[in-house]
Amino acid sequence: MPELPEVETTRSGIEPHIKNQTIVKVIVRQPKLRWPIPASLAKDLPGHSISGVSRRGKYLLLKSKLGTVIIHLGMSGSLRILKTPVPPGKHDHVDFELGSGDILRYTDPRRFGCILWEVNDLAQHPLLSKLGPEPLLEEFDSSYLHSLSRKRKAPIKTFIMDSHIVVGVGNIYANEALFMAGISPKRAAGEISKARYEKLVVAVKSVLAQAILVGGTTLKDFTNSNGDPGYFKQSLQVYGRGGLPCNNCEKDLSEVRLGQRATVYCSVCQK
Repeated sequence: MPELPEVETTRSGIEPHIKNQTIVKVIVRQPKLRWPIPASLAKDLPGHSISGVSRRGKYLLLKSKLGTVIIHLGMSGSLRILKTPVPPGKHDHVDFELGSGDILRYTDPRRFGCILWEVNDLAQHPLLSKLGPEPLLEEFDSSYLHSLSRKRKAPIKTFIMDSHIVVGVGNIYANEALFMAGISPKRAAGEISKARYEKLVVAVKSVLAQAILVGGTTLKDFTNSNGDPGYFKQSLQVYGRGGLPCNNCEKDLSEVRLGQRATVYCSVCQK
């Protein structure tokens, strides 16, 4: 699944091509995604320009004066800019034709993503209203995490992957941040001191920022808006390396499942 760095990479990749561009036409070939694409999208959006492209968690927000297109890439979705017409493939479900002649194309083989149209206050939208803070902003700090974690028995990895606690810390980056902070993913969130949360916050911000810088992580279902893969996978310390030697101490990395997600850690370096 594309995680926050992949979504941010997509946002920054498409923004220069669609910001201030008028939507000429919306072509919906397959409306049945995770939720049905509202018929009002193709009816109401054409003729309006995109004033901004932002991100909230893993949701992309294409804003116009009339309303906002909410896009989630799901498990395998992607957005690409087409400079010349390309016949749509089986999984090319939606095209946004722009005044420039470019096309913003949404592709999603598994159809677990969504494209929604909201004309009311986004802050009240059920998909966005209960999301936690953005991990790269100042409000996400050790005091915030420490206070919310008291008496929590859930494993710390599960805790920081909860979008109500903080958005966008998906499985790959949770594994990596916990390794960088030296914290076992199995440790109960409520048992971790504020000092250790300080290290974890720094690690989360560092791992995500670095992944964004190099264009996300190479996943078999993800390519960026230019059709090129990200390259953060070259820097992964634990994720996908279960059974291989730890790069710090050379002990074989352990792999377990927490919250039904693959979790890799070093039993020596992470306590």
